[in-house]
Amino acid sequence: MPFPTRALITGGTGFVGSQLAKRFKRPIILSRNAEKAKAQLGDVDARAWDATSAIAPGTFDDVDVVFHLAGDSVADGRWTDEKRARIRDSRVVGTERVVEGIGASSRRPRVLVAASAVGYYGDRGDEVLAEDAAPGDDFLAGVCVAWERAAIAAREHGVRVVTARIGFVIGDSGGALAKMLPPFRMGVGGPLGSGKQYMSWVHVDDVVGLLEHAFTNDTVDGAMNATAPEPVTNRAFSSALGRALHRPSFLPVPAIALKIALGDFSQAVLASQRAVPTVALRTGYRFAHSDLDVALRQVVGG
Repeated sequence: MPFPTRALITGGTGFVGSQLAKRFKRPIILSRNAEKAKAQLGDVDARAWDATSAIAPGTFDDVDVVFHLAGDSVADGRWTDEKRARIRDSRVVGTERVVEGIGASSRRPRVLVAASAVGYYGDRGDEVLAEDAAPGDDFLAGVCVAWERAAIAAREHGVRVVTARIGFVIGDSGGALAKMLPPFRMGVGGPLGSGKQYMSWVHVDDVVGLLEHAFTNDTVDGAMNATAPEPVTNRAFSSALGRALHRPSFLPVPAIALKIALGDFSQAVLASQRAVPTVALRTGYRFAHSDLDVALRQVVGG
């Protein structure tokens, strides 16, 4: 049963946003291509918006919650100077535009749930990372810090703000996992680099559930790790994916090969974040998918 609440979603045609949109009755969707959004999502109020442009007056009137998920994909294309600018501006400037729109509204939303990422923490080895851990100092960490700061500014307008630091999302209809599957299905998949780096994985059903939890639970305020309770190393994740597909998973991809293929994005692929959902668990969220083997079998049909 969809929430009767009036919701506005940016990034509503993305992997997570399209699943979230199903949970609300005729949500407002801000998208670069409103016609495409309506065709993809069905019964929605789709409106055109480019992430760095001002939002039309009145857009946020009578909206109860804003889920701000829009942002240029970090995984598509090499990280040229132009690409880095798009990654940053689509998040930071886009969030500033959302907050400006909220501030200009005559009847403001109660809650802003804004996407962030576990990239906030940088490359941290096997350190366990709760929400109060310090940020990292690489490019993506800097983007996340600025991204969250822009969202938190909505508090000045009397809005509760949650910044959801989303991990590696798995699901059966897209996301980063879809790019990993072809070599694993052919039996030539394996760990990336040393395989020792931690992956803060999370099932898409739980990302949607955590975003809803952030909205409905008034005690959630500020940063919230949107990750499964048990992060695993890349080597363990690769083994689990191989088991789910009934394929071998022992062929490693050397770090130098990733650097050649991906350029600077390889740094993000090889970074280790062992993030744990302390806030979500403390505030009563119950995970639908906490076992990686079970979650991957459900996703790939193994």
